[in-house]
Amino acid sequence: MKIAIEAQRIFRTNKHGMDFVALESIKELQKIDHENEYYIFVRPGEDHCLQETNNVHIIEVKCPSYPLWEQVALPLAVAKIKPDILHCTSNTAPIYSPVPLILTLHDIIFLEPRQSKSRSWYQNMGWHYRRIVVPRILSKCKKIITVSHFECDRIQEALHLPNEKIMSIYNGYNQHFYPIASPKPIAQKYITADNYIFFLGNTDPKKNVQRTLQAYSIYLKKSKVKRPLLIADLKEDVLNLILEELNIENIKPYLSCPGYIPNTDLPYLYSGAFAFLYTSLRESFGIPMLEAMACGTPVIAGNTSAMPEIAGSEGILVNPYDENEIAQKLLELENNTIYYEEQVQYGLHRVKKFSWKNTAESLISLYNQII
Repeated sequence: MKIAIEAQRIFRTNKHGMDFVALESIKELQKIDHENEYYIFVRPGEDHCLQETNNVHIIEVKCPSYPLWEQVALPLAVAKIKPDILHCTSNTAPIYSPVPLILTLHDIIFLEPRQSKSRSWYQNMGWHYRRIVVPRILSKCKKIITVSHFECDRIQEALHLPNEKIMSIYNGYNQHFYPIASPKPIAQKYITADNYIFFLGNTDPKKNVQRTLQAYSIYLKKSKVKRPLLIADLKEDVLNLILEELNIENIKPYLSCPGYIPNTDLPYLYSGAFAFLYTSLRESFGIPMLEAMACGTPVIAGNTSAMPEIAGSEGILVNPYDENEIAQKLLELENNTIYYEEQVQYGLHRVKKFSWKNTAESLISLYNQII
């Protein structure tokens, strides 16, 4: 089979969730499938994180903007290759595809009421673009993949899709996430303190930054230890505005806000953290939860959407709208060493249920079925 995969953003330096899903899935396909021919369509970028092999070919397609790249340049490039199928990996696809189409639809947050407007112009434009494109391509897809059973049910219900049209394939996590005995040499680039609390926040409203900071403020008032908070992927000027709006500028000395952190450094930061906060309002999967668990770090996650499915029956789940509940779970981990160690061991066991190898094998099976 000749299989085309859209992976537009995997060569950019500041990669995020969907980029890593595409990249890791392709890498695993490259390892285990030596029969089919793969054509990976990307935009040029500085991080050449994928190399060609005998049956995996990288095709760089230049175009000035995301919509033009996807709607014009990609279909033209695919038409030259004439593959058996095109798999688009990041929620959207060409409205007019020259070959049969598979779409990975990670979520339909863009169709749901917004908690608040994002502070990022780029995120706001992406939200509008998805609302325009996705309804127009669903009927043209041979199959729609999503990343959890929760999201599968949610999409099917909201978009009135037949059972045979959509399926769930779990994500995995990279094997370079494991407990690192001496994480400080790398971790201290981002935070000088040991045994800190770690939080991945950004300007997307679903990440629940405001309530998480309020919860941390409550934690500081009640904790005898007062562990500092490392916040990744949030610019300091945005953080300062949020603290001012919430009237909690007094917690600023306890915060470290280094901005974007490369994926290669994250295992050190998870391993050095006392706990990881994944207090989102809405997630279709939650790869950072797996990464933290794999590093032996207890995870406090929201009890909404797909997070309970990924965390499992013994994971720590909180109401992400309740700042006091988030703070209380932090204090419980801090004050109960037996409970803390149970969560460490539970996470290390739970994460074994997920792998990119499983993801790739499911994709190969689907490609065979479709073609």
